[in-house]
Amino acid sequence: MEERKKPIFDKRIFWDVNFENLDYDKKYKFVIERVFERGDVPDIRNCRRYYGDDLIREVLLNAKFLSKTTLYLAAAVVDRPIEDFRCYKLRQSNPELHPY
Repeated sequence: MEERKKPIFDKRIFWDVNFENLDYDKKYKFVIERVFERGDVPDIRNCRRYYGDDLIREVLLNAKFLSKTTLYLAAAVVDRPIEDFRCYKLRQSNPELHPY
């Protein structure tokens, strides 16, 4: 099987883990969510090249949490409405408390 070239991500995205030991294939959900949450445009492009749009779509649609900004970015990238995302549905079922 052909060995894929590891993408080059900025280390600041993975500031809280050991970057050198991060296995991109075993921890693909973590990597994809983190790149979309904290990465910039070149990081997202590298992620899309490495994982492919189908896997990225699956991971982002099933993510438990994405910030509001990342949710709208992910919706634009995978070309799906935000209502299709699991994190959007979870946010709607657990509304925040009303401030006094």
